[in-house]
Amino acid sequence: MADIKKIATRVSYGNTLVELAQQGADNLVVFDADLAAATKTEIFRKEYPDRHFDCGIAEQNMVGVAAGMSTMGYVPFVSSFAMFVAGRGFEQIRNSIGYPHLNVKIGATHAGLSVGEDGASHQCCEDIALMRSIPGMVVLSPADDVEARAAVIAAYNYQGPVYLRFSRLATPVFHDPETYEFQIGKGEIDETLIKGVDDCIKARELIKLKVLENSEYDAREAADILCEAIHAECVQVIGRKFVLFRKKPKESAYAELLKK
Repeated sequence: MADIKKIATRVSYGNTLVELAQQGADNLVVFDADLAAATKTEIFRKEYPDRHFDCGIAEQNMVGVAAGMSTMGYVPFVSSFAMFVAGRGFEQIRNSIGYPHLNVKIGATHAGLSVGEDGASHQCCEDIALMRSIPGMVVLSPADDVEARAAVIAAYNYQGPVYLRFSRLATPVFHDPETYEFQIGKGEIDETLIKGVDDCIKARELIKLKVLENSEYDAREAADILCEAIHAECVQVIGRKFVLFRKKPKESAYAELLKK
């Protein structure tokens, strides 16, 4: 594993914001809540200080300011830890962004369990459920640097609210930037992702939605084959998409998602 490149998707987030601005996204602005160094929006701030706004430790106010900016034609990216922006700022996201369906993007870093030294108070798994409960909110949880970059670009181009979920720790880069194509609402499956998946499923950001296309098997048959191949206890089918579980659906935090 030593030769595998690892990049935290929060770094991918900061780098891609800069790339978008350099490529002509003049309406892109970035908001942070006194965490620019951790969320990596400091990368954007160094290049475009006049378009980066630090709202201090006031996530709820930050969401409201960003909502207002979006009504003036800007595309705000609101940035903080998942626990703070999705947790503390939920009501403001729901009422100020979701209800009027404003074009605001939420970049939530340090999501899931892998927050390292930040500790249990900063671990956030509830954010997916919270954001999915808001009608019209797009939820993206990229797995590596390549996918994260593509997700940020797709979020910018999408008209409407988007919740982007990034990791704190560096994760392996397994997508090929030359061939990978990202599309909102579409998953993927790849033989290279199946190999060793039983050993690497340790947290939500290491689990991928996968879709099997152009298969000679129907979805149920393909699910059974995939289940046997990776020794997973359950592979749940959603249309032509698959979610891999280490536990049975009734024991999983994501079981409720599958009922919808």
